[in-house]
Amino acid sequence: MQVVHAFDVLGDPVRRRILELLADGEQASGAVTEVVSREFGISQPAVSQHLRVLRENGFARVRAEGTRRLYALDDQGLREADEWLDRFRRFWSGHLDALATELARVQRERRLREERQ
Repeated sequence: MQVVHAFDVLGDPVRRRILELLADGEQASGAVTEVVSREFGISQPAVSQHLRVLRENGFARVRAEGTRRLYALDDQGLREADEWLDRFRRFWSGHLDALATELARVQRERRLREERQ
């Protein structure tokens, strides 16, 4: 098995879409294939290849249930990406904190206006 950097895995839009589907909970491979095939116009074997890449690199796990294969997120690959991004958080965390403060202020003002009415 060849180990790939997390962002090489995440760089593919099909794999990102599969992860979005799995973020909603465990999914049968057929359900994933149906959505991805429709949205990207790729074959079942191509979807299976993307699922294999996700599985081999710690982003997804699979379990058998009878003849079905059920896929779920595995946070190992996401942790690797998060750890790599950690050194860059200082560039945006202050901006996100300021945004959260501004959103709270707007909500507070809206609530006060509604109470006055």
